[in-house]
Amino acid sequence: MASRFTNLDGSKPQSFGSVMKWAVVDRVSGKRRIIKTGTPAPRVEPDRALIAKAPAVGEPARLTWLGHASWLVQLDGISLVVDPVLGPHISGVVQRHVAPGLRADELPELTASLVTHNHRDHLDLPSLRAAKARVIAGTGTRPVFRGTGLEVYELAWWEEREVGGVKVTFVASQHWSRRGAFDENQMLWGGFVITGSRSCVYHSGDTAWFEGFKEIGRRFPHITSALLPIGAYDPAWFMEKQHMNPEQAVAAFVDLNARDFYAMHWGTFQLTDEALDEPPRRLAAEWTRRALEPSRLHILAVGETRNG
Repeated sequence: MASRFTNLDGSKPQSFGSVMKWAVVDRVSGKRRIIKTGTPAPRVEPDRALIAKAPAVGEPARLTWLGHASWLVQLDGISLVVDPVLGPHISGVVQRHVAPGLRADELPELTASLVTHNHRDHLDLPSLRAAKARVIAGTGTRPVFRGTGLEVYELAWWEEREVGGVKVTFVASQHWSRRGAFDENQMLWGGFVITGSRSCVYHSGDTAWFEGFKEIGRRFPHITSALLPIGAYDPAWFMEKQHMNPEQAVAAFVDLNARDFYAMHWGTFQLTDEALDEPPRRLAAEWTRRALEPSRLHILAVGETRNG
């Protein structure tokens, strides 16, 4: 089936041949880095009393990392969850190395679940069903939810929807989509900008570095918190067209002109060849190399909450 969507620069994902080379040929021939699992992301018990109620209008947003790309975002009296993948594994195959900050049935009452794209480490139907909230996702994603009973709203890039008085905008990313064997790029991928009375939170979804970060920064000049992926980048020849390494994530942060950087997409699932604990070390080193303000970098433990 022909691709329905492409990236802003017209690029498409890796070919099936490239996937097979990375997944099978290079592993058999010994060309891939020998994976050393490393230490998973640290975890702390969440402050359940704190997150039981969202902050009021005019207060800073509250951000809780649930692991991988999953976040609880609370602001202006509402609670949103982004890319909740909160079970013990992905599709029964990829094992979780650190428990989620909250199980899906422990989430506070939600106004909406936001889904950046249809890959299974971002769109997990059991977690979304348990969250029991309307879903906002990219154009074409609704068929995935057939039979779930969940209400689904679709957005194209730069379209917005008001959710409980908060503006949610779907923005471009440099990635791709596939859920099954014959639906490559039939469902739009992207990120979200969540704009409240005091805070503006950006969740990039999965993305490579691209010129679109500058456009997002131009359209949203007051991003207070940028939630950016720093893992799943090795080997570079295969991954850099779809994911960022830590150094590229810092470059994206600079392009966005955001206030604070929050690291995600590391330490939870072993998806690629770098160790689980390599990304935050490289991130901290690059932050220091660029002489950026230390207080603006946040590498949270799973379950940790910060004001954003």
